[in-house]
Amino acid sequence: MVEQKLPRRPYYLWIERLMAIIATINLGLVLFNLSYIPWRDFYLRYLPEIVRIYDPVKGIEPHRETERYLQTVEQLQQVVSKNGLESPLANAKLEKLAQLSIEMINNDPFAAAGKSGTLEKIKNKMRDRLQQESAKQAFATFWSQKYLLQHGWLREINFFNQQIRPLIASNYFRQIGENGQPIDRFWMIDLPFVLVFAVEFFANTYYVKRRYHTFSWLNAILWRWYNLLLLLPFWRWLRVIPVTIRLDKAKLLNLQPLRQQIHLGVIVSFAEEITEIVIVRVINQLQNSIQTGEITSWLFKKESLRPYIDINNTNEIEAISTILTETIIYKVLPTIKPEVTAILRYNISEALNNAPVSRTLQQIPGVTRIETQLSEQLAIQIATNLYNALVSVVEDPIAAKLWNQLIQSFCQTLGTEIQKQQVLSQLQSLLVDFLEEIKINYVQRLSQEDFEKIVEQTRQLRGMYVPAATKRQIDSKQSS
Repeated sequence: MVEQKLPRRPYYLWIERLMAIIATINLGLVLFNLSYIPWRDFYLRYLPEIVRIYDPVKGIEPHRETERYLQTVEQLQQVVSKNGLESPLANAKLEKLAQLSIEMINNDPFAAAGKSGTLEKIKNKMRDRLQQESAKQAFATFWSQKYLLQHGWLREINFFNQQIRPLIASNYFRQIGENGQPIDRFWMIDLPFVLVFAVEFFANTYYVKRRYHTFSWLNAILWRWYNLLLLLPFWRWLRVIPVTIRLDKAKLLNLQPLRQQIHLGVIVSFAEEITEIVIVRVINQLQNSIQTGEITSWLFKKESLRPYIDINNTNEIEAISTILTETIIYKVLPTIKPEVTAILRYNISEALNNAPVSRTLQQIPGVTRIETQLSEQLAIQIATNLYNALVSVVEDPIAAKLWNQLIQSFCQTLGTEIQKQQVLSQLQSLLVDFLEEIKINYVQRLSQEDFEKIVEQTRQLRGMYVPAATKRQIDSKQSS
């Protein structure tokens, strides 16, 4: 159902804008919720406060295994700062970290969150750091007193805190609800917005139904059908449709260029197929008419398989022939009579000059001038006689009757010969093949046309024409 525009009161636009802003805020929250899991590592690194607040909404909590690992590293740092790296307590923590590293590699606690690639990054960094092929051996060597004393405790622990710790800290555990799906409490944030949209939607529906009594409740609901997408608890990304429309209606966003591009895209997408379908269908109908004999029956006024409908009791072909004949005789021929006379004069003169008797007579003085005058008079006389003959065909009833008899006899004889089985079948076969060649050659060229260029040329042609009223408005604005 196409929405019609309701009369707008002064405050109506401000209500539209307020609701459009609320819908935009809601859409922003929806998009943030959809992007949170894929972008959580980014938020954790640059906006950790957002992660702390929003993790409970998605049912996310620290993973026990990786959290215990990082806590053990913190304990090691505290022991080293108090007792030194060579103390027995520090050595015990190093052995525990080596053991936890092996367990982390074996158990892959990142898999539940779909972050096994993060564990591979950790292993690759440790292999490169220790120059070893085994990740387990690399961790065991890294968490040893000998290695840390040899390479420097501060240098190596800084490497871990900068390169390894953020990757381990990005792991998490997400709770599973009773429905078997990961917990997502976003509905608690979304519910107030949905209630506002629902109240507004039903108020508008009631207003439309009351204003237009002929409308059913279904028509009133479909008046602004796109607002129903704001009430769906699933596929929330579809809210981009009503939000965009509402921003345009509230005059907070100009969608005119976008609409033009969409129309252009639709035209370009369908123009090629529609053009091919229409032309191929017309050619197929012509081929079918030729094969079934309908064209032959129509041309020679025979009984057709399908009755021919005459809308004006007029033989259009005869009427068109009459109009063309009168136009040629009364309008065209008088105009081109000098040219016809010149052609006739030239040909008569050439014929006289090439005659053997004429060559002999040309030796007599004055004969050449006589031949020229004779050619002039003959050409004028022949052109005049031909023109008068054609005019008599139209105006003289007897000449017209004879001419019609000639035409009828010609058409009847031609029709009889064409309708012979051998000639007719050959003509039908040739015409069908000719139309098939047109489909293969020319219709394919149409499909290869640059329709975007054609549409752009059409748009330019439209731009070249400016209505007079619009032009006056533009001129008045420029002058003011």
